[in-house]
Amino acid sequence: MITKITGKLVAATGDTATLAAAPFEYEVLIPEFVRRQLQGRVGEKVSLHTLEYIDGDPSRGKLTPRLAGFLAAVEREFFEMFCQVDGVGVKKALRAMVRPVDELATLIEEQDVKGLSALPGIGPATAERVVAKLRRKAAKFALMVGRKLPEGGEVERDLLAEAFEILRTLGHSDADAHRLLEEAAGRKKKFKDVEALLHAVYEQRSA
Repeated sequence: MITKITGKLVAATGDTATLAAAPFEYEVLIPEFVRRQLQGRVGEKVSLHTLEYIDGDPSRGKLTPRLAGFLAAVEREFFEMFCQVDGVGVKKALRAMVRPVDELATLIEEQDVKGLSALPGIGPATAERVVAKLRRKAAKFALMVGRKLPEGGEVERDLLAEAFEILRTLGHSDADAHRLLEEAAGRKKKFKDVEALLHAVYEQRSA
């Protein structure tokens, strides 16, 4: 299974990105919010976290392997979760994700059915199912992906994801873990690993 591709960005138009990773050139399906982030990086080396799936109708014998790609592993994780909602699936999820993952997760967390219904291909009925299935799982995505941190704060998105899960394992509620990590991320520090980030979290609690 191809889970990550690194190569020169040849193009990012419509719903696809093309990466040259010698000796191959890969066409990767991307949602609109990823395209916006890539459009100014043509010619640069980029990495996409990918998910493989089979497109087509097996009863007609037309099956095509495809890749969907994201700039962070946690974005791919949200996408996989989104696809599990009844009536969504890969194609509809890719089309619907016109906004960054943190904004989508916030809509789900706040049970904003009207906001979700405004996404391409997501009507009121599907929006209700999204909220019902995902609202208890959306908190960490609302925190970690694309959130603009205070100036100077630099925390990798996947690092925040890992720290969030550890804090939950240690007994913190979603809201408490969310707050603690945002406070730590706003301290204008770089964290080399999850241990350093958690140390900062508990250091501020004891201050």
